[in-house]
Amino acid sequence: MAETQINAPTALEGTSPSAPNASSDHANSTRPAGCNAALVLSDGSVYWGRGAGIEGVALGEVCFNTAMTGYQESLTDPSFAGQIITFTFPHIGNVGTNVQDIETDAPAVRGCVLAADITDPANFRANESFNAWLIANQLVAISGVDTRRLTRRIRDGGAPNGVILHLPMDDADAGGIDTEALVTMAQNWPSLEGMDLAQAVTCKDAYQWQETEWTLENGHGIQDNPKHHVVAVDFGAKKNILRCLANAGCRVTVVPASTSAADILALNPDGVFLSNGPGDPAATGAYAAPMIQDILKSEKPLFAICLGHQLLAIAIGAKTHKMHMGHRGANHPVKDLESGKVEITSQNHGFVVDGKTLPKGAIETHTSLFDGTLEGLRLENLPVFSVQHHPEASPGPMDSHYLFDRFVELMEG
Repeated sequence: MAETQINAPTALEGTSPSAPNASSDHANSTRPAGCNAALVLSDGSVYWGRGAGIEGVALGEVCFNTAMTGYQESLTDPSFAGQIITFTFPHIGNVGTNVQDIETDAPAVRGCVLAADITDPANFRANESFNAWLIANQLVAISGVDTRRLTRRIRDGGAPNGVILHLPMDDADAGGIDTEALVTMAQNWPSLEGMDLAQAVTCKDAYQWQETEWTLENGHGIQDNPKHHVVAVDFGAKKNILRCLANAGCRVTVVPASTSAADILALNPDGVFLSNGPGDPAATGAYAAPMIQDILKSEKPLFAICLGHQLLAIAIGAKTHKMHMGHRGANHPVKDLESGKVEITSQNHGFVVDGKTLPKGAIETHTSLFDGTLEGLRLENLPVFSVQHHPEASPGPMDSHYLFDRFVELMEG
């Protein structure tokens, strides 16, 4: 499909260009002039706008992300499988896209919601416009939405199911956007609760990883003199996590989510890593928890983040539950309870470990300063630790990069 031309921000009827309030609380609301797309929520709310990306339908859970940078990394994060991202920062697409800032080759996100229309890129690293990138990756998007209002709706009412419909303007003018039908579609989509989405984003076969982190001077490097061997279990691993492990001196073998502990240990790793990923940890834990329990018996050093952290908690007997609206952004303060330091972290999770259910011997190490939820743990008598946030900082601050060094220290010990 040829690239769709997205014009500079244009005021919708009765609105301002910076915050076009083309929204409604009712599914039978009249489509404003110039709108060829709509976001419709399961509660009947309608947010009119202009289509971006490919023409079509995107259906999923609608969440919001508060990061001011890194939209390309967010949209390629496998942890967003089954979700539609609302970006709270208004100028999404202004720096274009490039071939380095991707976290997976096939984005699992369903679509995205933008406040302002996409403009031409203004960054020396850009080699493609954001809209062209959306089209190339078969993603549906909508711009011109009052994302502040939508974010408040998610904050107060929880993350709803929603549908983005993007039509050619002629079809929209001819009455092709049936909001009542879209409400029904959103209501019939199942909740992420109970979904095992790791199987949809994990690798099919084991592979070796050597690429290191990107630098301005040299781009990505290659780890050709590793000191340690890490087996990374891929529940939806971001590439930059693997790069951080390689940067820390590790040869990384990536294995599918359903790999058994026996097969992992047969690779003779110095340590085991449990990656991030999407979906309900309780569903994924049905097959992952027994594997993790056997890895713990081996007393190998183990480091887990995000979904991996939740799966570790389940394996030791703790419980998880779905959050009201989740944590998604690159500006979340987390306190290290053992050092007293506060880290600004990158986060993307809709489920959380219930700290009250941690068994004896599991020590809470980090806590969210936003809502007090559990952000990290370690096991008292084993070289095992985990965090809920993303220390690979892609996108996001690098305050938690030290955790990869901690993992290496455990393997050296």
